[in-house]
Amino acid sequence: MRQAAAAKPEEAAPEDPEEPWRPQPPLSRVAVARLVQLAGLYNVVTVVLPSPHGRFGELAGLLPMAGVLTARAASAASGLLLVYLGAGLRRGKHRAWQVAVVLAGAGVVLHLARGWHYDAAAVSVALLVMLIVVRRRFHAQADPWNRWRALAALIGFAGAGFAVGLLEIAVRMNRLEGRPGVIAWMQEAALGLVGVSGPIRFAYPLGAETVSYTTGMFGLLSIAAAVVLLLRPANRLPRRTGEDDAVVRELVRQHGAGDSLGYFALRPDKSLLWAPSGRAVIAYRVINGVSLASGDPIGLASQWPEVIAAWLRDCARHGWTPAVLGCGNAAGRAYRKAGLDVVELGDEAILDVAGFTLQGRAMRAVRQAVARVERAGYTCTVTRLRDLTPEALAEAQRAADAFRDGRVERGFSMALSRLGDPDDGDCLFVVCRDADDRVRGLLHYVPWGTDGLSLDLMRGDRTAENGLTEFMVVTTMTAAPGLGVHRVSLNFAVLRSVFARADELGAGPVLRLSYQVLRAASRFWQIESLYRSNAKYQPAWVPRYLCFPAVRELPRIAVAVLSAEAFLPGPGRRTALTRPAASPAKVHR
Repeated sequence: MRQAAAAKPEEAAPEDPEEPWRPQPPLSRVAVARLVQLAGLYNVVTVVLPSPHGRFGELAGLLPMAGVLTARAASAASGLLLVYLGAGLRRGKHRAWQVAVVLAGAGVVLHLARGWHYDAAAVSVALLVMLIVVRRRFHAQADPWNRWRALAALIGFAGAGFAVGLLEIAVRMNRLEGRPGVIAWMQEAALGLVGVSGPIRFAYPLGAETVSYTTGMFGLLSIAAAVVLLLRPANRLPRRTGEDDAVVRELVRQHGAGDSLGYFALRPDKSLLWAPSGRAVIAYRVINGVSLASGDPIGLASQWPEVIAAWLRDCARHGWTPAVLGCGNAAGRAYRKAGLDVVELGDEAILDVAGFTLQGRAMRAVRQAVARVERAGYTCTVTRLRDLTPEALAEAQRAADAFRDGRVERGFSMALSRLGDPDDGDCLFVVCRDADDRVRGLLHYVPWGTDGLSLDLMRGDRTAENGLTEFMVVTTMTAAPGLGVHRVSLNFAVLRSVFARADELGAGPVLRLSYQVLRAASRFWQIESLYRSNAKYQPAWVPRYLCFPAVRELPRIAVAVLSAEAFLPGPGRRTALTRPAASPAKVHR
């Protein structure tokens, strides 16, 4: 049995056997999450409301006023954290359950310390008992990287509070009772982080309160930041071996004819999860708790149900939200059968080499653009990567970097993230030069099965002759028969049907409204322009789909998709394609 390294769990699930994935979390787990959030809101409300008269006086002999106020602040903070924990509990996160148990237990003490709030303390006791009773329902594994980030935040904020406390004591050293030493200063600052008075006595109450409030604030901040980071979904780092890549490459060669996106599974920033037979694999990336796959599973279609089930179990094991970006019709049916919802995301433009022609009124704009560029003296060369000289490859790489729009490479589902890797010998370069032999444009295609090409990279000099892209695409189609290529996949047009139908007679108000919204979004993302630029070639439009577990998860999935495609900030952004074996990159397609 083949098992990808990235699919192995980082730690064993506590006490319970592996739970199968479900489109909806168990109702009992949802109910627990909601009760925890309600208890958190109740904590906040009881802190905000004024305490009954005389309760502070009853505590005055037991705790200093700073301790009482710290307990109030801590109660409010713990309440907000319980509200925050609801999302993790709903996904079955064991660490969220652990933190909720600690907060419920601490809440009992805090509610009593801030003014004998027996009702709030009773709620915390009930919450603690409930969490212990239902503990077996929360066993999704934690993300180990967050432990160190949480610890760093805890130490960092606590250390800063300790240093500030020492500084405040130092500036008031002439207003201290007696002559306490540095050790006493350190004790005062350290105890202040947990809201307890130390051995130092100040001549004026204001000085004591200032030190207590400052250190107490940093103490609360350190705990809150550590909890948030501890529960924040981490991104699984891909751990792929050379053997994994070799097997995936072979699967793509044997079974990649059905999906033009199959070759992009070879991106270095995608993890791999294998079917038990090893004859199918899903390439995915985990972004903020979303396990985002792209395209169809790679391998035998008969093995797709097994690899999809294995991937969904991996999502359930870690409490991740599964999503698939840009799969085809057959894969969409397989994912729907496994329990995911499927909606049409857009259409991919496919050109048929045998039927492609520049003749006819529909191709007039393309024909004129190509003629204009040819009259300007532009020429194109079409070469497989393995046939490029080192000098020509280096020139193409420099051009790709120079013509990039912006500092960040974009792409995930339809981009390879590298240019010039020797293992990509079948990739195709289309390089356009002007009359002075300067590189003015570049197209890069990856193999699509044995007889197709899929566009990976499209770059052009903005000062070049208008019609540069049309000239390079037409050159590709002209050279395709000699390369044994029968079909070419161009760009993907998101929600293409909205633009196409909005131009038709009788478009309804909902369709027209959708069209206006997409036009407004096109100011920030290339939505309408990609559709228009591909429609001029009269392609066949092939639908692509988005798969997701529930509508409520769509906002999280949308953020993950935009982060993967580099439209939102994210870690590990690379700004060049000239290092083939480097960290994740984004390619603008």
